[in-house]
Amino acid sequence: MTDSTNFTGKLLIAMPNMGDPRFDHAVIYLCSHSSDGAMGLIINKPASEVRFSDLLEQLSIDEGDLKVDVRIHFGGPVETGRGFVLHTSDYVSGAGTMEVADGIAMTATLDILEDIATGSGPSRSMLGLGYAGWGPGQLEEELVNNGWLVCDANEDILFGRAAEHKWTAALKVLGVDPLMLSASGGSA
Repeated sequence: MTDSTNFTGKLLIAMPNMGDPRFDHAVIYLCSHSSDGAMGLIINKPASEVRFSDLLEQLSIDEGDLKVDVRIHFGGPVETGRGFVLHTSDYVSGAGTMEVADGIAMTATLDILEDIATGSGPSRSMLGLGYAGWGPGQLEEELVNNGWLVCDANEDILFGRAAEHKWTAALKVLGVDPLMLSASGGSA
């Protein structure tokens, strides 16, 4: 993999021919991408059965006067019991925040949940349970096989509340009309 194919900080948009139903119409923010593989969070599949206040209670975090209700998402099929907070880089955890790209960071420690609950967390965030992961060369192969489109990320798509519109919004960044996408692809 060369530097020109590093998609860290980009969005992956699932093509209609995606065979895995967990990724049907998925939009994934890539938190890291290197020759060792890739890791990202699905940003448009809310986990409607889990509420932020319930999660805080389960983790014995005092929600006190809860200032913010964070929408929880299915972040991906790997380590679904683990939470990852994607957020604006105006917040840095003392326990470990990874700067991703363009003002976006990720934190996977409990202190960010405490800070969000009290209103001292990042200005914008989303929480993913689990993540999407690829081994060395696996994502590149899926890209060659027309499984994904890649586009630039923006905060409105990342943190917007209307998850059902994120796939279409990401396609629009590329100037692609979803109705024009074919479920079968080819290569030149």
